[in-house]
Amino acid sequence: MTSQKVMPLALGVSLVSLVMTALAGNFYQDFVVLWGGYRAKMLENGNLCALSLDRASGSGFQSKNQFLFGKIDMQLKLVPGNSAGTVTTYYLSSVGSTHDEIDFEFLGNTTGQPYVLHTNIYAQGQGNREQQFYLWFDPTKDFHTYSILWNPESIVFSVDGTPIREFKNLESKGIPYPKNQPMWLYASLWDAEDWATQGGRVKTDWSQAPFVASFRNFNAQACVVASGTNSCNSRSSSNAWMYQSLDSSGQAKIKWAQKNYMIYNYCTDYNRFPQGVPRECSLV
Repeated sequence: MTSQKVMPLALGVSLVSLVMTALAGNFYQDFVVLWGGYRAKMLENGNLCALSLDRASGSGFQSKNQFLFGKIDMQLKLVPGNSAGTVTTYYLSSVGSTHDEIDFEFLGNTTGQPYVLHTNIYAQGQGNREQQFYLWFDPTKDFHTYSILWNPESIVFSVDGTPIREFKNLESKGIPYPKNQPMWLYASLWDAEDWATQGGRVKTDWSQAPFVASFRNFNAQACVVASGTNSCNSRSSSNAWMYQSLDSSGQAKIKWAQKNYMIYNYCTDYNRFPQGVPRECSLV
């Protein structure tokens, strides 16, 4: 299962190096509408972006910058009511057949039934690393913070500061890891009624359209692809995230989230992988 993908806008960058930067909060400054036209609205002086979906089209936006490692936060308020068939996404991705990707996807459901938070990681074009969760709150009632920590050691997905998943760099064991391809940040709202809700059994109720998901409080402490010098290589308080790893408390929180809220883990899907689950599953 993958989100609707579109080609990024060209940045016009030729000589590439890494510059540490902090970006915060204004959609006019940090993003461009990528598709959907008027269905993507930047509101409140650029402090909020609302994406909408109707029968004709969904919508999406893309960051103006590419990132190579970073700690990225975004607050989302998901489609309320009967959101079956809809998918709201927030993800990092490069392009091409050997692309890297780090996914948050939110699969809608019928009224009163929980959203499914779908996570996935692609490295050198290879995905199939899905883990899915229910949330411990209603993500349509208010904004909640969804975070990606991506550094040379690991990728950590967090919800309101609680880590739910970690993907470690196991290149020394022959497992591909995203570390060389700069990625854009994307967000979108689109129709995936053929698979999104209960395996596609529940279709989109277009009488409820337009569906709307809202985004705010984007924050990125990240290495941005730009000409200049690579300040990310130096240790300082401003880029401590580059060397951050989960302590025992963080590991305990992941165990709590996975014990109580995980509903799918590719590492235990032996029917899907009859020849054996991916190697990283036995190495963590």
